[in-house]
Amino acid sequence: MDYSVKESIELLKNLIGTPSFSRDESKVAEIIRNFLNKKNIPFYIKNNNTWTKLKHFDNAKPVILLDGHIDTVKPVDSWTIDPFTATEKDGKIYGLGSNDAGASLVSLLQVFIFFYDKKLPYNLIFSATAEEEVSGSNGIASIIDELGKVNLAIIGEPTKMQLAIAEKGLLVVDCEATGLTGHAARNEGINAIYKAIEDINIIKNFEFPKISPLLGKVKLTVTQINAGYQHNIIPDKCTFVIDIRTNELYSNEEAFELIKSKISSTAKARSFRLQSSSISVEHPIVKEAQKLGLECFGSPTTSNQALIPFTSVKIGPGDSARSHTADEYICINEIEEGIKIYIELLKNLNL
Repeated sequence: MDYSVKESIELLKNLIGTPSFSRDESKVAEIIRNFLNKKNIPFYIKNNNTWTKLKHFDNAKPVILLDGHIDTVKPVDSWTIDPFTATEKDGKIYGLGSNDAGASLVSLLQVFIFFYDKKLPYNLIFSATAEEEVSGSNGIASIIDELGKVNLAIIGEPTKMQLAIAEKGLLVVDCEATGLTGHAARNEGINAIYKAIEDINIIKNFEFPKISPLLGKVKLTVTQINAGYQHNIIPDKCTFVIDIRTNELYSNEEAFELIKSKISSTAKARSFRLQSSSISVEHPIVKEAQKLGLECFGSPTTSNQALIPFTSVKIGPGDSARSHTADEYICINEIEEGIKIYIELLKNLNL
């Protein structure tokens, strides 16, 4: 088999035209499966996830996973065109999910097709996975055991076809400051808002001591606060939320314990699942990327990398800055370049 940019573009247009919000991706999953059926490529199914293996899959060889996600966020109100109609104009394709991450998905699929019937020094698995935008339990996390041993995962996300060799983790912490109710007109009660403000100032000024050369500092941001239900009652509860983006030098558990020790409010982590990740600069795929002149960088955004136990990198056509924005688009030449670079990365790779 060979690959076709035109075929990728047509598939992407079909995907854009089919709403695929997280946890409701069945129709898009069916498009992927129909595409594979027409190619006479057998595949596996679990939930809204679809994956397939090389024709000459050899259990004795190392395995590389090519993963792209099929879900999208919901469109923001400021779209000026129909987000569910693929609109081609001036060398660009506009539509929801075009950039994040439809272009990566269809490009990786074409790369898999290109290598499908070739004998390689490694195996390839292509996966089109669900629930990435919500880090859902029925997405890639649900098929990890089904995939078996994976030596390297290539996660398709818009990175301008530069190689992300580290990715920040995500930790969300719910906090509650406790005071004592009283009448606002009298000098009584303990205002929970003021207690929360003290802790928020600590968070604002605190810096984690370990700084990553790739990902920089751990980033802390208070993003929500809520208190009180009547103007003349001193509030006895004030809740606030901390968004923490960890670097690879801290596990989410370590970051949580450190923040918890600094504040007087109670703190509860929603989950520790979305860990930071990194790959050695000596890894063969990093060396191949450097030969191709690709920039290696640390990514501040999370992806399916956070949910997999495999060594991984993130790379794909498009620009992360376009993701989740109105009038999202991908350039046609970015798809063409993406397919070529993916193939060049894999062609001489030895694990």
